[in-house]
Amino acid sequence: MTKALEGVKILDFTHVQSGPTCTQLLAWFGADVIKVERPGVGDITRGQLQDIPKVDSLYFTMLNHNKRSITLDTKNPKGKEVLERLIKECDVLVENFGPGVLDRMGFPWERIKTLNPRMIVASIKGFGPGPYEDCKVYENVAQCTGGAASTTGFRDGLPLVTGAQIGDSGTGLHLALGIVTALYQRTVTGEGQRVTCAMQDGVLNLCRVKLRDQQRLQHGPLKEYSQFGEGVPFGDSVPRAGNDSGGGQPGRIVKCKGWETDPNAYLYFITQAPVWEAICDIIGEPDWKTNPDYATPPVRLPRLNEIFGRIEQWTMTKTKFEAMQILNERDIPCGPILSMKEIAEDESLKATGTLVEVDHPTRGKYLSVGNPIKLSASPTVVERSPLLGEHTQEILSSVLKYSESELSEIAASGAIGAPRMAAAE
Repeated sequence: MTKALEGVKILDFTHVQSGPTCTQLLAWFGADVIKVERPGVGDITRGQLQDIPKVDSLYFTMLNHNKRSITLDTKNPKGKEVLERLIKECDVLVENFGPGVLDRMGFPWERIKTLNPRMIVASIKGFGPGPYEDCKVYENVAQCTGGAASTTGFRDGLPLVTGAQIGDSGTGLHLALGIVTALYQRTVTGEGQRVTCAMQDGVLNLCRVKLRDQQRLQHGPLKEYSQFGEGVPFGDSVPRAGNDSGGGQPGRIVKCKGWETDPNAYLYFITQAPVWEAICDIIGEPDWKTNPDYATPPVRLPRLNEIFGRIEQWTMTKTKFEAMQILNERDIPCGPILSMKEIAEDESLKATGTLVEVDHPTRGKYLSVGNPIKLSASPTVVERSPLLGEHTQEILSSVLKYSESELSEIAASGAIGAPRMAAAE
């Protein structure tokens, strides 16, 4: 079966998380992703957070499936020659270097475009043009500068970053869409172009509902926020709202049976208007269906704390899964707080390929996420991440068509290092 991106060659200069997220997704869709790494060192995450000595870390393996690895010293003259040929041969170059690094390597956009007019150069940066464009950015910095942290947490507490990697992986997903879009446009124009994603911009895009609320705040209090019912005045910016839903249907996290000892014995409960009467019946408050203080969504807004307190009295008598079953039978939207252990043991996620078991030559078997995007005509097969430089000779000979004598000359120059090395060795 043909893969969606089969025949597309990606020159992958990315490292750590944001860029590798992007290129791994393209590899899952069938692109030939050639990961360029420094000889003897490779992507820094090969050696970070290692749980097994002298073995590529899970940090690396879970972000670099389905790729090929070539080691290349781009400061070496022969290495530069190889890179030139790779640029001419590939369709897309993806990088998340610091500002100006690609230029200092001797490959600014203008030169790349001359070498290959069809080349798409895709870049992730911390910030777009402006006062901070030369600053380095990491995950939590992006969450803070993109609006996520200021609107996450409880009103009387510190701003919080989220466990979801919306800065790194979120921006990588945005960039992947930009690359595929540019590839499609190239089928019409025949020309490449630049694609850029700033991490601040990516986080802000995911925080758009809070930008919505910032503008609503100019016209009055945000009534769906719990502080409205508590009579707490709003300031001039969107506050942190705990576990309020942030949407038109009020929602909260409520305790379930066993919460005293289980940190994840909780359920997210949404009081959707069309099922309000069913909610009243389930929690034992049938009079609320007609009571003028509770019967309609607008009058319920000042009373959300009381309403969710009553809901919690009911959920505390049920496990999160018991509550979910009862509520789902009445089409009441809810969801249990699933721990990473519960997710890792979920057989349904494994059946759909959302979780996959991968076998690695030095690590052995490990669990990883699979492709979250399912194509009916192009199913994803997750393959292990490459060892450092594992495919160097293969790429030089089969992709770039170097002769045996040329391969020997390149090897003698020290431009490619030794193949098939684990990063920690």
